[in-house]
Amino acid sequence: MVRREIKLLESAIAVAEELNFSRAARKVRLSQPTVTRNISIIEGDLGTELFERNRKRVILTDAGRAFVEEARISILHRRRAFEVARAVAQNAESVLNVGKSPYADPFLMSILLAVRLPLYPQLKVELSSQFSFDLAHEVLAGELDLAIATEPPESRQLTAIKIDESPFYIAMSKKDILAGESSVTLDSLAGRMWVMPEHWIHPLVDNTIMKLAEAHKVRPAKVQHIVLPEEAFPYIVDGAAVAFVVKSGALHIAHNGVTVRPLDEKALVLKTYLVSQAENRSKVLSELVRGFMRKLPSLNKAQSAPLHALA
Repeated sequence: MVRREIKLLESAIAVAEELNFSRAARKVRLSQPTVTRNISIIEGDLGTELFERNRKRVILTDAGRAFVEEARISILHRRRAFEVARAVAQNAESVLNVGKSPYADPFLMSILLAVRLPLYPQLKVELSSQFSFDLAHEVLAGELDLAIATEPPESRQLTAIKIDESPFYIAMSKKDILAGESSVTLDSLAGRMWVMPEHWIHPLVDNTIMKLAEAHKVRPAKVQHIVLPEEAFPYIVDGAAVAFVVKSGALHIAHNGVTVRPLDEKALVLKTYLVSQAENRSKVLSELVRGFMRKLPSLNKAQSAPLHALA
């Protein structure tokens, strides 16, 4: 696949993802006229339109959707070919790119890295961290072979295996009246200031919490948004607010006068998945996933102690 053909495919994928030619051009680092010309070249070769467009919007056609799905696979195979060749040159049998959501339990990645594959003794794992929606995008784009993602978006192009679920936690001052409870409910947080992750970090999680609060007719006095769990500390240490955090965030924040309690709401459970491309037929990836799943029961047993015992 020559470089020009790759740029054509990348242009089509970017326009399909952004549904905007200007944003797509920035994404692939080309000028907008070049991206427009690349799409026209593909449409001319195919004899059909990939996109319906006017001044207000861009719509992916059925033919465009089919083309983009195959284009992603083509680019994925090319990248894998280069990675395998480089790995052999560096005396490593295979390279896997693995991403992790910051919301995921950190022990899950530890277990994954502890997997040893007899058939691939020189396996090299490249790690990265990104929010779940971005992880799913990078898996679809072939930039990641595997992701440990919390509540990833659904896609028929992705395979997702549930590997963990855990409650949300509420971080609060140790002087807070709720600190005397073994767990808290959403109703007990009414009228308090809530510190929550920014909506764009995980829209599904944010929407679920707010919809459940609305169903319970529970209203916060105020909502303060943050990016990192550590940013909640000044709001909650004096008892003025409570913060919604996941287990990884709770482990970071539970110190210096701050404690955490599980949120006892069955509808608010954070699920974590192993995510890969549905079309990925990599043997080494399959072996890694199988090895990870064999180790998973021991991980769940090791985490059976209540988290608030650590705070």
